[in-house]
Amino acid sequence: MNVNIHMTTTEFGKLKKVVVGDAKNAKIPSYDVSFHTVCHADKPPKWRSQSQYYPKQVIEEAQEDLEKVVDALKGFGVEVLRPSFSRMPDYYYYCPRDIVLSYKDMLIAAPTPIRARQWEHTNLFDNEEIVRGKKCINLTRSFEDNMYNQNCLGNKDVLALNDYMPAFEAANILKHHEQIFYLVSNSANEKGAELLQEILGSEVKINLIKGVYSFMHIDSTIAILRDGLLLVNPARIKSKAQLPEYFKSWDIIFAPEPTDIGYFDHYCNASQWVNINLLSLDENTVLLEGRQKDLIDLLKKYNIESLPVNIRHARTLGGGPHCVTLDLDRE
Repeated sequence: MNVNIHMTTTEFGKLKKVVVGDAKNAKIPSYDVSFHTVCHADKPPKWRSQSQYYPKQVIEEAQEDLEKVVDALKGFGVEVLRPSFSRMPDYYYYCPRDIVLSYKDMLIAAPTPIRARQWEHTNLFDNEEIVRGKKCINLTRSFEDNMYNQNCLGNKDVLALNDYMPAFEAANILKHHEQIFYLVSNSANEKGAELLQEILGSEVKINLIKGVYSFMHIDSTIAILRDGLLLVNPARIKSKAQLPEYFKSWDIIFAPEPTDIGYFDHYCNASQWVNINLLSLDENTVLLEGRQKDLIDLLKKYNIESLPVNIRHARTLGGGPHCVTLDLDRE
């Protein structure tokens, strides 16, 4: 019997199958050096987090908004899958994009540098509908404290990770056919890129993006909208000189100033620029945060229509439409 192989090699091919995350049981993990340096390097050395579940209101509203994301995707003809709860999260299952890289016929569990997320991939790998037809590769491994540079605390010019051992999160990566774009930041080091290159092979080129942004993923900085067209965050990307050579001939849209959607109480895990954290449904349609009217109007000038969804806790939980989804199959 033939097995249908689901593949994705771009950020914008027509979306056919996707995972949408789940906010249930989302929690602030127990304190350790990885959580401090990677996620909260802006906090002073003596800062300590308190392990606790996110407030009930946050969870309930996040769940409501995710269900609306699911409805919007299904309305566009996309098959939607959800994480399993074969293991309760030590952090959350809200952002499947962060932990697993979907590329070609592979699902790659990234070697996250955050201890509380090391088992997060299991909620995807344990779902038979998600892994069907996929080659699952697990790069997670043990942690050692000397992989973290605590000089990063309070200094955004110092990255959280040494190049002691490979580490990266999947949300540090964008894909464009045989070109992979990899942001070196608090959540990804250069050794991680070397490991990924070994996994993907010589026919794939990994392009490093360095010196742009320390905290932490790429999808609030750059979005690949279609062949030859990028959306970038002008607070971080000032000119093409900061981009890999591959993009030098592309057209660039500099995103407008975001509409700040705010965050709940003191729980802030993303900047205002989560507004460009969008999911392409095809070359001419994107799913994005519905209150970003200026961005919606700007994209229309490039013949890109927007499917708006309000994600009230995108900044609270740290995930917009790109983060809370994981594309499994695109045309």
